[in-house]
Amino acid sequence: MADERDDTERTEDPTPKRLEEAIKRGDVVKSAEVNTWFMIAGGTFMLMVFAPPMAGSLEATFRGLIAHSWQIETDGPALATLTRNVVMAVLAALGIPLLLLCLAALAGSVIQHRFLFSVETILPRAARISPAAGLQRLFSRQALANFAKGLAKLGVIGAVMISLLWPQRSRLIGLIATDPAAVMPFTLTLATQMLGTVVAILAIVAAADYLFQYRQWFERQKMSVREMKEEFRQTEGDPAIKGKLRQLRQARARKRMMAAVPKASVVITNPTHFAVALQYERGMNAPVCVAKGVDLIARKIREVAQEHSIPVVENPPLARALHGTVEIDQEIPPEHYRAVAEIIGYIMRLRHAVARPL
Repeated sequence: MADERDDTERTEDPTPKRLEEAIKRGDVVKSAEVNTWFMIAGGTFMLMVFAPPMAGSLEATFRGLIAHSWQIETDGPALATLTRNVVMAVLAALGIPLLLLCLAALAGSVIQHRFLFSVETILPRAARISPAAGLQRLFSRQALANFAKGLAKLGVIGAVMISLLWPQRSRLIGLIATDPAAVMPFTLTLATQMLGTVVAILAIVAAADYLFQYRQWFERQKMSVREMKEEFRQTEGDPAIKGKLRQLRQARARKRMMAAVPKASVVITNPTHFAVALQYERGMNAPVCVAKGVDLIARKIREVAQEHSIPVVENPPLARALHGTVEIDQEIPPEHYRAVAEIIGYIMRLRHAVARPL
């Protein structure tokens, strides 16, 4: 029928197994805006915390080189030693900030998904070099969203930069004739303000983009009804086979239960709906349930009991209570001791009376 849903249409939410398989393939939620935010936030933190000591260390190194330039030997091995010393001084000044910047870039990926290694994302595929697939990606919803996001970021950040720089226009023009020693503090303060504002704006953009990318990724993982059934068969087994196995187990359990009925001391019935077979021998703590059932199974228990001359006692309240509270091969609950003891005691007295010689 036309209104029936296509079995190949992906309309079902993905299962945890489907999501885990996608992650193992390298298909994870990836937002470039989150990585950008961590990079810019790390750079801003590095500028605010490490700029003064980093600048002081580099200044001392190069000031010493310039001040003692006439004493520095630059011929032969001395040039290699000088170069190595300068490189080590620069790395000592920039090492920690650059390490923090690398950690920030790594955190941008780790915070979105756990660390994994997959070669499937780098394997060559025909769809990646197909012109048709390329045009489809170029005009896809993802591409349009990235274009609109880029324009929005450019407009918002541009407007914020103008709002910050416009009130400082006279001071910026005056920097031309200002002592360079006074330019650096002003430049650092203005740069920190601009970067702090950019970080705050990009935090909102990154959060929105991550939610969008997660939704896109979740939609890609959706499954059809056929895929759901196939996964269920693979993980849980064929329902038809499981049903047959369950029937076989139940049949075997009933067979074992019926084989234990001849060992019973008494069968307490409803009289037609319930039947509970109890076994009691001297030395036992309490009577044990060896068989129980309702309707057809109850009738079968009564028939087996009659075939083996097992007493059948009608006690509807006790039969219902025992059926609902005791399991096979378990002792009866203490609250039923008195009622069952009276029945078993009566049966034992009856047997002694029958067996007594005249």
